[in-house]
Amino acid sequence: MKSRAYTSAFALFCFVVSSVQSGLAEEKQEPLELPRVEASYHPPYYSTTYEQPENPAEGQLQIGVTYTLWIPEGLKQVRGIIVHQHGCGEGSCKGSVTAAHDLHWQELARRNGCALLGPSFHQVQAQNCRLWCDPRNGSSQVFTDSLKKLAELSGHPEVATAPWCLWGHSGGGFWSSLMQMQYPERIVAIWFQSGTAFGYWTKGEIEAPTIPEAAMQIPMMANPGFKEKGHERFRRAWDGSLAMFKAYRAKGAPIGFAPDPRTGHETGDSRYLAIPFFDACLKLRLPDQVGSALKKVDVEQGWLAPLNSEETPVPFDQYSGDKATAVWLPNQTVALAWLDFVKTGAVEDQTPPPAPTNVKVDSKTGTITWNAGTDFESGLQQFLVQRDGKTIGQVPEKPTNRFGRPLFQNMSYGDTPVLPLLKFQFVDKTAEPGQAHQYEVISVNTAGLKSE
Repeated sequence: MKSRAYTSAFALFCFVVSSVQSGLAEEKQEPLELPRVEASYHPPYYSTTYEQPENPAEGQLQIGVTYTLWIPEGLKQVRGIIVHQHGCGEGSCKGSVTAAHDLHWQELARRNGCALLGPSFHQVQAQNCRLWCDPRNGSSQVFTDSLKKLAELSGHPEVATAPWCLWGHSGGGFWSSLMQMQYPERIVAIWFQSGTAFGYWTKGEIEAPTIPEAAMQIPMMANPGFKEKGHERFRRAWDGSLAMFKAYRAKGAPIGFAPDPRTGHETGDSRYLAIPFFDACLKLRLPDQVGSALKKVDVEQGWLAPLNSEETPVPFDQYSGDKATAVWLPNQTVALAWLDFVKTGAVEDQTPPPAPTNVKVDSKTGTITWNAGTDFESGLQQFLVQRDGKTIGQVPEKPTNRFGRPLFQNMSYGDTPVLPLLKFQFVDKTAEPGQAHQYEVISVNTAGLKSE
């Protein structure tokens, strides 16, 4: 995109943590609304905080949590909520504060008329993760009550009752697997990123939930890292994911198994399969009318592939093996992406990103700004800034990501952007005063492809 003028910069909004002074009722009592929240928010971001109670009652969540919701600008009704739930530990909790700001996950939400929710629990290292990752310890009640508050703050009452896509890493997968049993009618699909409670309840280490029939109708994907297999610390993530897949698939559930050949417990490049998986499931399941029931999945319209193989998936009715043990995939697009992923730990992309728009130049400061759509298949890696046909800078100068493909926003161990969040902005410090220049900005996706 070309320009000779400047008007405004791309704005990244941050949330301000708000306070809640008391907790929730005990499980057997009628649930209470969260108390009044002194919330500060900057649309399209909204946040609410539940503070850790000093003297928690039985069944009350004992750890504080902040929920940040992003809603696409101009969206009239929120059709669903994509929940990006972090894992256990103080580091995971702190790293998750940017989850709702992730441009790639926002693009998934935007394409499907959904909101993006980033929870951030206030767990310190000395606290037991089960205090929140087992939703029966109060986190499910705080979650649903917080959605009511976010519905009020955003002016979108449908947020309180919208269905969810649950993405959960480690303890977040543990949480998602139990939320699945409590709210099966609310869940569009689940991505288990190296985590599930299944192996814990089957071994009697936690109370086993009742598995409703509706829970086995939810599309799911188990995604452990291959390096977790046999690992002293993380082997249970692999073992539990595989055992859950086998048990649920034997029940006819639409569940897949996508081992990452490149990673251990870190999230790696799993987003390049998780995002198209959720996209397919949202298109299959979201109702035509907001507020109506989720559509049921016809398992026989999916694709199948042998477990722990690199064989090309085929349509359900063409699969000649045992269908009750095969990996289930929602459509051909996801099936081909799955094949790439289990081979390489990433997904190929041959389509360039959209070109930046609305390029502006402030002639006094040399500040160049632009708007840019996010490449749905691959996300954004960087921007090339050109002056009079020659590249004069890159944003970021050296994109990094020690867990996978270099990204514009960088990425944490748990698949969230790294602070500080970058703006779509570059300052030209070498332009000659008084001379007119033609500027262009080019997007580069994580596959290395450039926009026009």
